[in-house]
Order: sequence, then structure tokens, then C-alpha cells
Amino acid sequence: MGNLCYTAAMKNDAYEIERKFLIRYPDLDYLRQNAESSQIVQTYLLSRKGETARVRKRGREGAWVYTHTVKQRLSDLRRIEREREISEKEYQDLLKSADPARKPIVKTRWCLPYNGKLFEIDVFPFWKDRAYMEIELADEAEPVELPPEIRVIREVTGDRRYTNAALAREIPYDVI
Repeated sequence: MGNLCYTAAMKNDAYEIERKFLIRYPDLDYLRQNAESSQIVQTYLLSRKGETARVRKRGREGAWVYTHTVKQRLSDLRRIEREREISEKEYQDLLKSADPARKPIVKTRWCLPYNGKLFEIDVFPFWKDRAYMEIELADEAEPVELPPEIRVIREVTGDRRYTNAALAREIPYDVI
């Protein structure tokens, strides 16, 4: 399967256009057969008003890639995103600026190719009945065909409770 997860993560475009879906906890056997996984630990940093800054440690089997990302929301679907790969030392130094009001987010990301698109499914240890799936788009009006093996509960693109930055503060457990 190659490096689907890493290629998607390091695209480094200026804009991120993304839709997000709350899904039923996925069939892990299906994902093991059809997707590539990586472990992610992301920590939110103290940042300027209107921006979100984080550092991320991402990899598997002890091989890690470190990134620093700053995002600025323009709309529910579009953000300005500046992301760069950093050294492990810079990662450790930036962790000293962690936002004390937010816990680090730990998750397994599954990168699932479907119909010419790459869907990212995040499975968190704090949920046993749900996860979420994201798709990055080239344009806000681009149609999305969802993988039929994934059971979508609802779209949460505009629901800010389902951003990773919000999950680092409080986990929503609304009835699904």
C-alpha cells in the first residue's frame, strides 16, 4: 500500500478544504485489508487568537515523522494551513509551549482509498461506538461519494465540537 498516510499528510498546500463525518466504529478487519494505518499523537500549543497551532508525532513501528502546523479558519470547510516537517528536537522544544487547557490527542489514523479519493478515518481510544472520517477536497463544491462499507451517522463539518482541537478540551458523547 505504500505511504498513503504520509503522502496525504505532507501535501503542504496553503488551503485545506475538508469535510468531516461522524461514523459508527469501523470494522477493523475491513480497514486492515483495505487501508494503511499510522499512530498519531498531537499536542496543541498556545497560539494567537484566531489560529490553532499543534505539533504532531506520526508513524508506526517506532519510525516517527514530526510536524508543526498552524491553521486559521476561513469557513466551516476552508482553512489556511501552514505545515512543515520538524526534527525530533524541535518537536520536544515546542512541547514546552503546550496549551495546558488541552490534553494531547492520541489516535490511529486509517487512510482508505476509495473511488479515486483518500478518506482518513480516525479511531480514538476514548470512543468504542464511533469514530470520524475526513476527506480533503480540491473545491468546496466537489461532490463526495462515501465508501459504502463505512456507516455514516451524520456530517459534522460545521460542528466545531468534532475538531481535534475541541476534542483536546472536551469529548462529546452525544447520543448517536
